[in-house]
Amino acid sequence: MKPRIEILDKLKGHVFETVSTYYKSLSDCKYVDVRLGISEFKSAASENGQSKDVVDDYDASFGIRVIAGEMSSWGFYGQSLGKNELRNEEITNLIVSGINNAYERAIANAKKKQEFKKSADSLTEVRLAKIKVCQDTVPADFEIDPRKVSLQKILKTSVDVSLQMKELDPSVHYAAAGIRTGITRELFCSSEGANIDQSLPLTQGVVYVSAQKGESSPEVCYDYVGDLKGWEIIEGKNCYNLSFLDFALERTRDTIELSGAEFLKTSKDDVVVVTDPHFNTLLVHEIVGHPTESDRILKMETAYAGRSWLFKSMDENQVGKRIASPLVNAFSDPTTMGYGYYKYDAEGTPAKRIDVIKNGILKTFLNGRENAAVLGHEPNGSMRATMSSMVPIVRMTNTAFGPGKKDPKKIIKEVKDGYYIVNHRTPSISESRENFRISATKVYKIENGRLVKLYRGGGIMANSKDFLMSIDAVGNDFKMYPIPNCGKGQPMQIMRVGNGGPTLRGKARLAGC
Repeated sequence: MKPRIEILDKLKGHVFETVSTYYKSLSDCKYVDVRLGISEFKSAASENGQSKDVVDDYDASFGIRVIAGEMSSWGFYGQSLGKNELRNEEITNLIVSGINNAYERAIANAKKKQEFKKSADSLTEVRLAKIKVCQDTVPADFEIDPRKVSLQKILKTSVDVSLQMKELDPSVHYAAAGIRTGITRELFCSSEGANIDQSLPLTQGVVYVSAQKGESSPEVCYDYVGDLKGWEIIEGKNCYNLSFLDFALERTRDTIELSGAEFLKTSKDDVVVVTDPHFNTLLVHEIVGHPTESDRILKMETAYAGRSWLFKSMDENQVGKRIASPLVNAFSDPTTMGYGYYKYDAEGTPAKRIDVIKNGILKTFLNGRENAAVLGHEPNGSMRATMSSMVPIVRMTNTAFGPGKKDPKKIIKEVKDGYYIVNHRTPSISESRENFRISATKVYKIENGRLVKLYRGGGIMANSKDFLMSIDAVGNDFKMYPIPNCGKGQPMQIMRVGNGGPTLRGKARLAGC
């Protein structure tokens, strides 16, 4: 029998006691935290109305961070767990062993830093900005418990969806659907006295469809619906207000329509573009979300994922300066529902809303306790890890452009000559994200306020600041969408984040064939 998340009821007292007492026996140990997590999940996938895959499983792991040494440094240790290890005695022994491993790594790192300090003045000891130390239990919030939904129902739903997608039109050559639902529970205990027990449900559906008309190139689409909620997401309580079936059929119809459309051509100059909330989901992710993560700001991500156009150095940066039109606002808010929701981050910092851009002015960055101390900022709880055995890093949460006051229909109606950019597809971003090229699912020509022609294979490209500065209209149609596959870190961590915004109007070049 697979372990259930309730097993942590018996373990959390032992974990807290171990963390609270054992670290005191280690010389020059300044800080320890332990995350112990377990998740239960079920999933099913199908192709063209045929079952492809079913899973009913769990995973469990723990991760330990230690700060120790004369020149205080980090040490980390993470490990996956089997069901036989989820007992009090075994867990206590494993955590003690893990603390020892992390401690030894911290001491070794501290000694190396001390050696290199003579030739590298920038090396400093690790400091953590102060936070409110919390003890709390956060239960999973759902209407329909994912664990009470049978695997048979999940599979049947997936099979029915892919079958109806495939049978919608003869031009559909391939249709697939997948569903995953479950609950993750994680304990966070620290030597400062934190003792947090947080559970989060997850339900997600994904569709893939390929359609081809005549001799034209096939059109392919994939998209997701999901949230940190229960099975009600599949039944229609989601950002689309559509059941998973209706969502899948809508995407299939779009793909069929696009398969007969003309390919967009690249423009020589900037044109007026109206971008819809779904497209702006990826746009804000790439040119606001990632560039405001403080590990990029401090060049900790440089070797793997680039820097930020917002921060060259402590003396030369965009904080407090205008980087966008006064109509533009952007925020990151883990307290609102979306894939970036939580009450406490992976350091035990209470979650809160952060205004990243206010009326076009850059205000702050997403951070963890260490980066906050370096920058002299208040910690804002933006540290997350894909699973407990992975080291937490700074990640965007529910990061979005803020809503405006204008009717999106009027935003389009006011355009005499321009293009309507609908639904995101694929990004291509420069190293510091000062330039972007993002493809869309659909592009419509706008003439005298009307959509007159549909194109495929296109998108827009621009300098990030120039585009944000060009925005002259912001809609009141705010939406938050799921991004299930944001990659960052080395080794890579795939994270679910929430992104979105309203309709925007600005100027950019068309990117097409």
